[in-house]
Amino acid sequence: MLMALTGLFLITFLVVHLIGNLQLLKGDGGQSFNIYSEFMGHNPLIQTISKVNFALIMIHVVWAILISRKNRAARGQGYAITNKSSHWTSRNMGILGTIILIFLVIHLRHFYAELHWGTTPMVTYDGKEMNDAYTLVSYWFSKAWYAGIYVVCMFGLAFHLWHGFASAFQTLGLNHVKYNPVINFVGRAFAIIVPALFALIPIVMFLK
Repeated sequence: MLMALTGLFLITFLVVHLIGNLQLLKGDGGQSFNIYSEFMGHNPLIQTISKVNFALIMIHVVWAILISRKNRAARGQGYAITNKSSHWTSRNMGILGTIILIFLVIHLRHFYAELHWGTTPMVTYDGKEMNDAYTLVSYWFSKAWYAGIYVVCMFGLAFHLWHGFASAFQTLGLNHVKYNPVINFVGRAFAIIVPALFALIPIVMFLK
């Protein structure tokens, strides 16, 4: 239940984060993204939600580790025969989650930490000075290795969502034979479209 609830909250966060990040592709020299970044970084409500989000990420990660250890201890050893009837994503959620966690650490180090405690250049719009977050993002996405890591990790996110989206509804008892096809369709569409749009951003910025 805890994994499902935190997972669904994080899925909602992905949508909001994607909408903001797509401002990078507006072609206005980064003004829209910088204004968005400034708003997200200083609005009290957003900052509160951000802290809750960080807490839920940690709960999701820690609980996943505890569940994995408990399951491993309960069976004593690995299965002699793997259940091939389940999708491989459901059997490898731990690995996929680890890929996402590593990505988050790298991502937070280069963007969140730099914007809060680094020496990001400043820019002024209508007399208001703010961090030039666009230039920071452009710098990292101009590096092939970083853009490549970002895109590869979006594949990990896609596969994690492929199983996790529908699984969360099932865990919460919100599945029904009448609605399962819709939940599965929406979940798989989400698992493809959202990570694909995230991956598109570094690709476009790298090719500029």
